[in-house]
Amino acid sequence: MSGKKSVVALLLGVSAMGFPVFAQSSLENGRSEVAVQASGSFEKSVIDNGVQHGATNSGGVLGSYRYYFGRHQGVEFTYGYALNTQTYEQAGFLAGTKSYSHEATAAYVWRLPLGRVTPFALAGAGGLVFDPKDVTGSAIARPAFVYGAGADLDITSRFFFRAQYRGLVYNSPNFDISPISAEILSHRAQPSAGFGFRF
Repeated sequence: MSGKKSVVALLLGVSAMGFPVFAQSSLENGRSEVAVQASGSFEKSVIDNGVQHGATNSGGVLGSYRYYFGRHQGVEFTYGYALNTQTYEQAGFLAGTKSYSHEATAAYVWRLPLGRVTPFALAGAGGLVFDPKDVTGSAIARPAFVYGAGADLDITSRFFFRAQYRGLVYNSPNFDISPISAEILSHRAQPSAGFGFRF
């Protein structure tokens, strides 16, 4: 009987020595995440010299990669795409052009793991490129500040559902059809939802 107790004690001892190794590997795993989300694009109308600039509400897609340095802090790289119509109105005359909108941003991410739900906040910078579709002209790039918040809901240990709100602050594009000569500070609200995978 004492022989069996010795074997059990030995197995428990060896298992206990493996716990730190397991804990370390579990911390190292799951530091990277990729996610794809459907997004909305809602731009604020701005006025300059009697000209009102805005954009139609539209949908788009966001793709992101995150890397976490530890339990709470990480970085995110995001690409987004949307197609909307940039509008310019003055004295009842309305002009507009469809434009492809591309965004690329990098942001600091802070998260708070709470079991299956992980709220997060982010802030960073990047750029928006407005590429006109209906008129001849070159694409216009604008630097942008990005901020946001949201939460991840674990479906499994690897797959999760993400819902978030992002805001982009930038200077509005002034295509050749626009009588706006100055750049005006504008804002894009970007709610989104989708799925991700951690590895």
